[in-house]
This record gives sequence, structure tokens and C-alpha cells, in this order.
Amino acid sequence: MKKIKIAMHWQIVLGMLLGVSVGYLMLSIGANGFVTDWIKPFGKIFVNSLKLIAVPLIITSLIKGVSDLKDISKLSKMGGKTVLMYLVTTLIAVVLGLLIVNLVQPGKQIAPDTRDNLVEMYSSNASKKIEVAEKTKQNGPLQPLVDLVPDNIFQSSTSNRNMLQIIFFVVMFGIGMILIPPEKSKPVAEVFDGFNDVILKLVDLIMLAAPYGVFALLCTLIVEIPEVGVLVGLLWYGFCVVLGLAIMMFGVYPAFVYFFTGKSFSFFFNGISPAQLLAFSTSSSAATLPVTIERVEEHLGVDKEVSSFVLPVGATVNMDGTSLYQAVAAVFIAQAFNIQLDIYQQLTIVLTATLASIGSAAVPGAGMVMLVIVLGAIGVPEGGLALIFAVDRILDMCRTSVNVTGDATVSMIIAKSFGKLGTPNPKNWDDKYTKK
Repeated sequence: MKKIKIAMHWQIVLGMLLGVSVGYLMLSIGANGFVTDWIKPFGKIFVNSLKLIAVPLIITSLIKGVSDLKDISKLSKMGGKTVLMYLVTTLIAVVLGLLIVNLVQPGKQIAPDTRDNLVEMYSSNASKKIEVAEKTKQNGPLQPLVDLVPDNIFQSSTSNRNMLQIIFFVVMFGIGMILIPPEKSKPVAEVFDGFNDVILKLVDLIMLAAPYGVFALLCTLIVEIPEVGVLVGLLWYGFCVVLGLAIMMFGVYPAFVYFFTGKSFSFFFNGISPAQLLAFSTSSSAATLPVTIERVEEHLGVDKEVSSFVLPVGATVNMDGTSLYQAVAAVFIAQAFNIQLDIYQQLTIVLTATLASIGSAAVPGAGMVMLVIVLGAIGVPEGGLALIFAVDRILDMCRTSVNVTGDATVSMIIAKSFGKLGTPNPKNWDDKYTKK
């Protein structure tokens, strides 16, 4: 009998479909408690296991990537190109979001009574985000620069929210390895090489549970979403966000990949799709990072020297999906309150959303805090945040997939510019994760 192989991305898709189906079934028979008690914990375990290795992976891969460059000038060139490309894609995302939301005007579709109900329903959640954002704004304009340099790297390493601090230390550590004689840095490099191999093997093991993890996550999401009546009122807003994200994912990124690297649409998506699906399920770029690195290296042909630097930085500062969502959400809330935004206010959104995306932590819900800052910059009531809480969880999943796709795109472009983009062997694709 011929053995049937199921590629990893199809296993994840199957898990997602089953999760949605079982979730609706449990919802229809009133078994929400069963899902919360017996299914939801497995989703949390899966996400936690991915987050568990995110920091060790960044430390080992980034030290290896920086030290392998052997030349600080080469590091500065790669860093400059990486930041520039991330800024370009972020600006495109913000401008695209503004174009769509101004053409569709979803805020005009929200009835006053629906608006008032949403504000009342989610006012407590909005207040928490506003409080966090207020603390951020009170810290001063240079506080992000201060926060970049940790006073205790071990303390910083205890939270995935401190990715920029970890990256700063690791880059400095790698530079130190470059500057000392090779015979002295070699033992240190060998230790981190071995550590990196171990972490990547753990990624392999965790990914075996990916279909079951996404099943639990999607099943839980279905039983916890707000009532359908509320979602219908936000349909146009969700349409604008999803439309913009779809254009970025299926239009802008593949075009960039083809133009700069010559790789086809199918090549790109066959390689990165498992990471996209995992990002959709977990809503966390940090949790998806181990899989993103593996897919980009082994299936898109990006050299480790590039991926180990570009992808950890991207997971922290490149939030194209989040930036687009912030642009759409800010204008949507303004429209719902009948506030007319002039061209200068919309340019302020472009600047603020771009800068805010750099400060967004690579974890679920962080973009909501940054949105408060964007709203404050254009004079829109921060309390309007309550209008979008009902559908934010679902849209967060979509924009995280875009964030991860953007990271992969830039890594390929940077690799091509340095002659570090190879050709993977298709015969080896998905062998590690294929069920027989």
C-alpha cells in the first residue's frame, strides 16, 4: 500500500479547520466550559513552548550571524539595508491602509446606538490600554533609546517583550567576538553553534505538535468571540483591514521578492506558508520566530549569516500588518465619531504609526497599546478604542501573518544583495514534518 505524505502546512490547515468546526459544535451545544477547561490549555502549552525557545534562539542565532560576518563594516551595511527595507515596507503598509479606509469609509457604517453599545461593552478593556499608553507617553521622547540599553541582560532575557534589549546586547557581544583574535573567539563561536543546533532541533520537535496546537487555539477562539450581532456592525472595518493585509501579503511582498530576487510566487509561499499559518494561530511574531528562521533558511535558501540577523530584528521592529491596522483603525474611529481628519493629521498617522510599530512588542495585543498613541497624536478620543475590541483578536491573527511574511521578504532581499541567497533542494521539503 502506498504511503500518503501530508505536508506540514496542510497538517496545520487541517488542524485549523477542525478547530473551527469543533468550536462551533461546542458553541451550539453550550459546551463552552469544556473547551475552556480541556482544550484551551493545550493551545497555551503550544504557544508557551514556542515562546520558551524564542529568546535562546535569538541569542544563539544572532551571535552566530554577527560573528560570522568577520567585518564590522559588513555588519553596518547589512544593518543599514535591513532597517531601510523595513521602513519602506512599513510606510507602504500605512499609506495603503489610509487609502483603503478613506475610500471605503467604514466608520460611516456604524450606527450611533451600535457605537455606544461597543464603547460601553469594552470601556474597561480600553481603559487598561489607555493607562499603559499614558505611562509610555510620559516617559519622554528619548525613553525608547534609554530602554534599548539594558542594565541587566539576565533580567531582560526573562521576557519576550524585551527583544530590542536582547538584540542590542547580542549584537554588541558579536561585535566583541569580531574584534578579538580569531583563535580566542573560536571556542565561544563553537559553543553557540552547538547551542543553536540544539535549539533548532527543539523547533523540529515542537512543530510535530503544531496541528494539535492550532486546533486548540482556533477551537478556543470560536467559543470566546463576541456575539454575531456586534461583529456585523464592524464588518466594514474588518473588511478594510483584511483587504489591506491581503494586498500586502499576496501583492506587495511577492512583487518585491520577484523584482529583487527573481523567485516566483509559488516558490515563496511554498517555503513560508507553515510560518504564516502558525503566526495566524498564535498571533505572536516572537512565538513564530523559530519556525520563520527555519523555513527561510531551509526552504527559501537564505544563508544563516543573513537570517540570523535580519529575522530577529524584523520580529521586533518590522510590524507592517500592525502599522496598516493602526492607520485603518485610527481613521475608522475618527469617522465613527464624525471627526474629519485633514491631510496633516493623516500624515501624522503615517509618521506615528511607522514609529509606533518599532516599539510594538512581538506579542498578542501590543499593537492596541500603540494605537492609543496614534489616536492621541491626531486628537481622536482614546476611548474610541473600545469600538474595535470585539474583532481585534481575529484581525490580530491576520496582521501577525503579514508581519512574518514581511520579515521573510526582507530577509530574501538582503540575502540576494549580499550574494547569500541559495537554491533549496525541493526533495527535502517538509520531510521532517511529513506524516506517512
